[in-house]
Amino acid sequence: MSDGDYDYLIKFLALGDSGVGKTSFLYQYTDKKFNSKFITTVGIDFREKRVVYKSNGPEGAAGRGQRIHVQLWDTAGQERFRSLTTAFFRDAMGFLLLFDLTNEQSFLNVRNWMSQLQMHAYCENPDVVLCGNKCDLQEQRAVREDEARELAEKYGIPYFETSAANGQFVSQAVDVLLDLIMKRMERCVDKSWIPDGTVRSNGHSGHTDITEPKTQEKGKCAC
Repeated sequence: MSDGDYDYLIKFLALGDSGVGKTSFLYQYTDKKFNSKFITTVGIDFREKRVVYKSNGPEGAAGRGQRIHVQLWDTAGQERFRSLTTAFFRDAMGFLLLFDLTNEQSFLNVRNWMSQLQMHAYCENPDVVLCGNKCDLQEQRAVREDEARELAEKYGIPYFETSAANGQFVSQAVDVLLDLIMKRMERCVDKSWIPDGTVRSNGHSGHTDITEPKTQEKGKCAC
Protein backbone atom coordinates (compact mmCIF):
# COMPACT_ATOMS: atom_id res chain seq x y z
CA MET A 1 0.00 0.00 0.00
CA SER A 2 1.26 3.45 -0.89
CA ASP A 3 1.01 6.45 1.42
CA GLY A 4 -2.64 7.45 1.82
CA ASP A 5 -3.87 4.24 0.21
CA TYR A 6 -6.00 2.81 3.00
CA ASP A 7 -9.62 2.56 4.13
CA TYR A 8 -9.28 3.11 7.86
CA LEU A 9 -6.88 4.92 10.16
CA ILE A 10 -6.97 3.14 13.53
CA LYS A 11 -5.20 4.61 16.56
CA PHE A 12 -4.10 2.37 19.42
CA LEU A 13 -2.56 3.53 22.68
CA ALA A 14 -0.03 1.44 24.63
CA LEU A 15 -0.38 1.97 28.38
CA GLY A 16 1.32 0.70 31.50
CA ASP A 17 3.94 1.55 34.08
CA SER A 18 7.37 2.76 33.07
CA GLY A 19 9.71 -0.11 32.18
CA VAL A 20 7.10 -2.74 31.30
CA GLY A 21 8.32 -2.85 27.69
CA LYS A 22 5.77 -0.79 25.74
CA THR A 23 8.31 0.67 23.32
CA SER A 24 9.96 -2.71 22.70
CA PHE A 25 6.54 -4.34 22.25
CA LEU A 26 5.49 -1.86 19.56
CA TYR A 27 8.89 -2.04 17.85
CA GLN A 28 8.60 -5.82 17.75
CA TYR A 29 5.13 -5.55 16.20
CA THR A 30 6.06 -3.05 13.49
CA ASP A 31 9.65 -4.09 12.70
CA LYS A 32 9.98 -7.65 14.04
CA LYS A 33 13.08 -6.56 15.93
CA PHE A 34 14.11 -6.25 19.56
CA ASN A 35 16.37 -3.55 20.93
CA SER A 36 17.30 -3.99 24.58
CA LYS A 37 18.81 -0.51 24.72
CA PHE A 38 15.64 1.57 24.41
CA ILE A 39 15.58 4.48 26.84
CA THR A 40 12.50 5.45 28.81
CA THR A 41 9.88 7.17 26.66
CA VAL A 42 9.48 10.87 27.40
CA GLY A 43 5.97 12.12 26.67
CA ILE A 44 4.44 10.48 23.58
CA ASP A 45 5.87 8.66 20.57
CA PHE A 46 4.27 6.47 17.92
CA ARG A 47 4.90 3.79 15.32
CA GLU A 48 2.89 2.81 12.24
CA LYS A 49 2.03 -0.30 10.27
CA ARG A 50 -0.23 -1.16 7.33
CA VAL A 51 -2.32 -4.33 7.52
CA VAL A 52 -5.22 -5.92 5.68
CA TYR A 53 -8.17 -6.84 7.86
CA LYS A 54 -10.67 -9.48 6.76
CA SER A 55 -13.83 -9.85 8.81
CA ASN A 56 -15.75 -13.09 8.96
CA GLY A 57 -19.27 -13.13 7.54
CA PRO A 58 -22.29 -14.65 9.29
CA GLU A 59 -21.39 -18.09 7.96
CA GLY A 60 -17.70 -17.80 8.78
CA ALA A 61 -16.64 -16.84 5.26
CA ALA A 62 -13.93 -14.20 5.04
CA GLY A 63 -15.12 -10.87 3.71
CA ARG A 64 -13.30 -8.47 1.41
CA GLY A 65 -10.08 -7.16 2.91
CA GLN A 66 -10.07 -3.67 4.43
CA ARG A 67 -6.82 -1.72 4.19
CA ILE A 68 -5.89 -0.50 7.66
CA HIS A 69 -3.30 2.09 8.63
CA VAL A 70 -2.52 1.35 12.28
CA GLN A 71 -0.98 4.07 14.43
CA LEU A 72 0.40 2.74 17.70
CA TRP A 73 0.97 5.49 20.24
CA ASP A 74 3.62 4.85 22.85
CA THR A 75 3.07 6.63 26.15
CA ALA A 76 5.33 7.48 29.05
CA GLY A 77 4.50 5.44 32.12
CA GLN A 78 5.88 7.84 34.71
CA GLU A 79 3.42 9.67 36.94
CA ARG A 80 4.75 13.10 35.92
CA PHE A 81 3.58 12.48 32.34
CA ARG A 82 0.14 11.17 33.34
CA SER A 83 -1.79 14.31 32.41
CA LEU A 84 -0.17 14.29 28.96
CA THR A 85 -0.96 10.61 28.51
CA THR A 86 -4.62 10.89 29.48
CA ALA A 87 -5.06 13.72 26.97
CA PHE A 88 -4.53 11.12 24.22
CA PHE A 89 -7.10 8.67 25.59
CA ARG A 90 -10.07 10.28 23.87
CA ASP A 91 -8.68 9.96 20.34
CA ALA A 92 -7.57 6.35 20.71
CA MET A 93 -9.91 3.60 19.58
CA GLY A 94 -8.21 0.71 21.35
CA PHE A 95 -5.77 0.18 24.17
CA LEU A 96 -2.89 -2.22 24.79
CA LEU A 97 -2.43 -2.33 28.56
CA LEU A 98 0.93 -3.85 29.48
CA PHE A 99 2.44 -4.97 32.74
CA ASP A 100 5.74 -6.67 33.51
CA LEU A 101 5.46 -10.32 34.55
CA THR A 102 8.66 -9.88 36.57
CA ASN A 103 7.33 -6.82 38.43
CA GLU A 104 4.34 -7.43 40.70
CA GLN A 105 3.72 -3.73 41.31
CA SER A 106 3.20 -3.10 37.60
CA PHE A 107 0.51 -5.81 37.72
CA LEU A 108 -1.16 -4.29 40.79
CA ASN A 109 -1.24 -0.95 38.99
CA VAL A 110 -3.33 -2.41 36.15
CA ARG A 111 -6.42 -1.52 38.19
CA ASN A 112 -5.33 2.11 38.30
CA TRP A 113 -4.81 2.17 34.54
CA MET A 114 -8.25 0.66 33.97
CA SER A 115 -9.78 3.34 36.19
CA GLN A 116 -8.01 6.01 34.14
CA LEU A 117 -9.40 4.47 30.95
CA GLN A 118 -12.93 4.38 32.28
CA MET A 119 -12.68 8.08 33.12
CA HIS A 120 -10.90 9.41 30.04
CA ALA A 121 -11.53 7.04 27.08
CA TYR A 122 -14.32 7.40 24.51
CA CYS A 123 -16.71 5.38 26.70
CA GLU A 124 -16.71 3.52 30.00
CA ASN A 125 -16.05 0.14 28.38
CA PRO A 126 -13.40 0.76 25.69
CA ASP A 127 -11.71 -2.08 23.86
CA VAL A 128 -8.64 -3.16 25.82
CA VAL A 129 -6.22 -6.09 25.52
CA LEU A 130 -4.18 -6.89 28.63
CA CYS A 131 -0.62 -8.10 28.03
CA GLY A 132 1.68 -9.66 30.60
CA ASN A 133 4.99 -8.80 28.95
CA LYS A 134 8.46 -10.36 29.36
CA CYS A 135 7.10 -13.91 29.51
CA ASP A 136 10.51 -15.10 28.26
CA LEU A 137 12.01 -14.26 31.69
CA GLN A 138 10.46 -17.27 33.41
CA GLU A 139 13.03 -17.47 36.21
CA GLN A 140 12.27 -13.89 37.22
CA ARG A 141 8.51 -14.24 37.03
CA ALA A 142 6.61 -12.55 39.88
CA VAL A 143 3.00 -12.76 38.60
CA ARG A 144 1.18 -16.07 38.16
CA GLU A 145 -0.72 -16.65 34.93
CA ASP A 146 -3.93 -17.58 36.77
CA GLU A 147 -3.80 -14.27 38.70
CA ALA A 148 -3.51 -12.28 35.50
CA ARG A 149 -6.25 -14.23 33.73
CA GLU A 150 -8.57 -13.78 36.69
CA LEU A 151 -8.05 -10.01 36.56
CA ALA A 152 -8.65 -9.92 32.81
CA GLU A 153 -11.85 -11.92 33.25
CA LYS A 154 -12.98 -9.46 35.93
CA TYR A 155 -12.75 -6.64 33.40
CA GLY A 156 -14.01 -8.77 30.51
CA ILE A 157 -10.93 -8.23 28.37
CA PRO A 158 -8.60 -10.62 26.48
CA TYR A 159 -5.26 -11.55 28.05
CA PHE A 160 -1.99 -12.52 26.39
CA GLU A 161 1.41 -13.35 27.82
CA THR A 162 3.83 -11.67 25.45
CA SER A 163 7.53 -11.25 24.86
CA ALA A 164 8.86 -8.20 23.09
CA ALA A 165 12.23 -9.99 23.00
CA ASN A 166 11.18 -13.00 20.93
CA GLY A 167 7.82 -11.78 19.57
CA GLN A 168 5.66 -14.36 21.35
CA PHE A 169 1.97 -13.42 20.99
CA VAL A 170 2.79 -9.78 20.17
CA SER A 171 1.10 -9.79 16.77
CA GLN A 172 -1.77 -11.90 18.07
CA ALA A 173 -2.52 -9.39 20.83
CA VAL A 174 -2.65 -6.48 18.38
CA ASP A 175 -4.70 -8.50 15.88
CA VAL A 176 -7.29 -9.30 18.55
CA LEU A 177 -7.54 -5.63 19.49
CA LEU A 178 -7.97 -4.63 15.84
CA ASP A 179 -10.70 -7.25 15.44
CA LEU A 180 -12.53 -5.88 18.50
CA ILE A 181 -12.38 -2.35 17.10
CA MET A 182 -13.55 -3.28 13.61
CA LYS A 183 -16.45 -5.32 14.97
CA ARG A 184 -17.45 -2.46 17.27
CA MET A 185 -17.54 -0.10 14.29
CA GLU A 186 -19.61 -2.57 12.29
CA ARG A 187 -22.28 -3.08 14.95
CA CYS A 188 -22.59 0.46 16.34
CA VAL A 189 -25.60 2.36 15.11
CA ASP A 190 -24.31 5.59 16.63
CA LYS A 191 -20.85 6.35 15.20
CA SER A 192 -20.22 9.48 17.29
CA TRP A 193 -17.49 7.79 19.35
CA ILE A 194 -15.31 7.26 16.26
CA PRO A 195 -12.64 9.99 15.90
CA ASP A 196 -12.69 12.20 12.81
CA GLY A 197 -10.38 11.00 10.06
CA THR A 198 -10.84 7.29 10.82
CA VAL A 199 -12.35 6.56 7.41
CA ARG A 200 -10.62 7.61 4.21
CA SER A 201 -12.96 9.40 1.81
CA ASN A 202 -10.95 8.00 -1.11
CA GLY A 203 -11.09 4.47 0.23
CA HIS A 204 -13.34 1.71 -1.00
CA SER A 205 -15.00 0.86 2.29
CA GLY A 206 -18.34 2.37 1.41
CA HIS A 207 -19.05 3.37 5.03
CA THR A 208 -20.18 6.88 4.13
CA ASP A 209 -22.23 7.34 7.30
CA ILE A 210 -19.56 6.38 9.78
CA THR A 211 -18.91 9.89 11.04
CA GLU A 212 -22.33 11.16 12.03
CA PRO A 213 -22.60 14.35 14.13
CA LYS A 214 -21.07 13.85 17.57
CA THR A 215 -24.04 14.15 19.90
CA GLN A 216 -23.54 11.13 22.11
CA GLU A 217 -22.28 11.70 25.63
CA LYS A 218 -19.25 9.89 26.97
CA GLY A 219 -20.08 6.67 28.74
CA LYS A 220 -23.23 6.14 26.67
CA CYS A 221 -21.65 3.95 24.03
CA ALA A 222 -24.43 1.97 22.42
CA CYS A 223 -22.17 -0.74 21.05
